[in-house]
Amino acid sequence: MVDIKAAGRYTLGAGQVNRMGYGAMQLAGPGVFGPPKDPAMARRVLQTAVEAGVDHIDTADFYGPHVTNQLIREALHPYPDQLHIVTKVSARRDENGGWLPALSPEELTRAVEDNLKNLGLDALDVVNLRSMIDAHGPAEGSLEGPWTTLLELKARGLIRHLGLSNVTATQVREAQKSGEVACVQNQYNLALRHDDALIDELAAQNIPYVPFFPLGGFTPLQSDALDEVAARLEATPMQVALAWLLQRAPNLLLIPGTSSLKHLEENLDAANLLLPHSELAVLDRIGADETRGSE
Repeated sequence: MVDIKAAGRYTLGAGQVNRMGYGAMQLAGPGVFGPPKDPAMARRVLQTAVEAGVDHIDTADFYGPHVTNQLIREALHPYPDQLHIVTKVSARRDENGGWLPALSPEELTRAVEDNLKNLGLDALDVVNLRSMIDAHGPAEGSLEGPWTTLLELKARGLIRHLGLSNVTATQVREAQKSGEVACVQNQYNLALRHDDALIDELAAQNIPYVPFFPLGGFTPLQSDALDEVAARLEATPMQVALAWLLQRAPNLLLIPGTSSLKHLEENLDAANLLLPHSELAVLDRIGADETRGSE
């Protein structure tokens, strides 16, 4: 059994979680739409993750839709007391699997109710409001309307803590004027470093930052330098990329996803990989080179 405790723990909501968590997105069918090819394996992956010490699972009811939440309930309910399930709202799927904004008060309320029903919960531990101003990345613009709706649902006891996803630093500060931000979830990885300043700003406030697509997402990380470091350390490139995130800042909580037991074990084992300073310097240059290339 893999031991993930070496990566340490960090605050999430009212408690703390192991910094190596699990993202459930890949448990749905192709394109995060429809059921998986092997639902029994999907449930086994979830059970194995929790058995290994994962106490932070990231999901959304628009994965499938409904599929991943139903699998989580089937595999893990009644939930262990220490398990934190984090979900997100603001999108819906059309009949072809397209991603559409769903930010009206009625749509957000329905999304929270659907999460509660499909997960089998009376209250959601953490709900992230995902900005849909630009579905492909953070874009400036006020989120006051949907944030206010979620604060009202929180006041009703349906949500314990609120976070943000796909947002800018300005939007985080705007939300903090009216309510506590429990976490921020943006795209960030070894090659995509645009949130460096935001990560440090949140760390100073003891707020966790949860990078989605920590391994590149639908376009997996590819780098000769990464491959060479992995070979020297006798690890996989993806393990090195995850270990780099764990050493980047103490407030990073990881949620790598997979539908494979083998890949799950490899991902979790990255918690035990300590990168030497010399290799960190090599890896840091990957992000710097990618940033310069995009300018």
